[in-house]
Amino acid sequence: MRLNHDKNSMAHILVIGAGRSADALIDYLAKAVQTYHWEMTVADVSIDLLNSKLARHPQVKSLVFDIFNQQQANEVIAQSDLVISLLPASLHGEVAKYCLANKKHLLTASYLSDEIKDIAHEVAQSNLIFLNEMGLDPGIDHMSAMQIIDNIKKQGGEITSFRSYTGGLVAPEYDTNPWKYKFTWNPRNVVLAGAGGTAQYIEKGQYKYIPYHQLFQRNDLIDIEGYGKFEAYANRDSLTYREVYGLENIPTMIRGTLRREGFCKAWAILVNLGLTLDDFEVDTSQMTYRQFFESFLSEDQPGTTLEKLACFTGKSVEDPLLQKIVWTGLLEDELIPVKGSPAKILQHLLEQKWKLEEEDKDMIVMQHQFEYVQQGETHTIHSDLVVTGDDAHTAMAKTVGLPLAIAAKLILLKKINVVGVCIPTHQNIYEPVMEELLHLGVDFREKTFSV
Repeated sequence: MRLNHDKNSMAHILVIGAGRSADALIDYLAKAVQTYHWEMTVADVSIDLLNSKLARHPQVKSLVFDIFNQQQANEVIAQSDLVISLLPASLHGEVAKYCLANKKHLLTASYLSDEIKDIAHEVAQSNLIFLNEMGLDPGIDHMSAMQIIDNIKKQGGEITSFRSYTGGLVAPEYDTNPWKYKFTWNPRNVVLAGAGGTAQYIEKGQYKYIPYHQLFQRNDLIDIEGYGKFEAYANRDSLTYREVYGLENIPTMIRGTLRREGFCKAWAILVNLGLTLDDFEVDTSQMTYRQFFESFLSEDQPGTTLEKLACFTGKSVEDPLLQKIVWTGLLEDELIPVKGSPAKILQHLLEQKWKLEEEDKDMIVMQHQFEYVQQGETHTIHSDLVVTGDDAHTAMAKTVGLPLAIAAKLILLKKINVVGVCIPTHQNIYEPVMEELLHLGVDFREKTFSV
């Protein structure tokens, strides 16, 4: 089944959400609507945010918008042809409901939810495309991987191992703290990464499970040429992607997240202490960060706070991992200005310490590792991507926003004709999107080795 478009109508794009990842998307689509004589509206709850993002785009309409205002949501979506939701993932189901009711296409950068999967039949019957996982990770990772997978299969190769890793980091020249990390996307998601679930993958035919409290203690080191070593920890569920990628019987399949060397073991200490828990609130009245920190340590551990931490970890007070924690300010006698869960308190502190300053540039790093057998010979492919932010956009905004924007344009131009609820593993989607991303600087370096 293919998409139907009314050739006589002017296409209207609705972007819901004007946050961190919206800049590059808005700039790209603002040019497209001029070129193709379309219309575009950017909607958000914050008028200040809208004004800042749209100041240089008078042709783009702004709208103060609340997805929970049912009448407004229904009316605004009904007037659009294609909706891009940059809202938090938990709200995409709300947007999808209105898109289905009004027969409008929907694009998101978030993982495909069960809520949207449940309406897949109705979406297909309505001749719509609900394209999810169309950002960086998930998104560019899927598309770039499928390019290689399909190419290996065409040449008669059998893929025996696939590892894929992505990290949103700070560019090396702006790497100014011992953690070698700054927030380049939603801080809450960083603090809660891996929480509430068990990482699952398969390695050499054996299923592997890593509970949250062990996640950051078990990681691999990978090397990106020209950028050094990175730690990789497993994502929540790698197993479902065997079917998604058409690799149902592959013996090794791992998807993971990248951090600079030394990050994971230091973060594991905070996890083991309980500082990333989000299921209870701490009474922080007149409490300092040191008192908060000590409340997670045993009274049987003697000495200063740092000495107690050393006792807890079995490390010396000079250990670089402990010095990373000292650097955060968690051991200082400063009153805590916020209330909430341990994770919220930790996030508030780290937002000050890991802040990406205005002059800072971020960096996206991705690596795919393939092993495959062809005509009795084993081959390895390493495909690396490094994207650095510039004065106009962060690397995160580019790599999350541009795939969405390109896909939206291609759908309206009838160059993407897939129908239903999907992710970008279809050749009809990934081929034209990756071709345009290449021209925009999203360029993978690929090396093949024979064993």
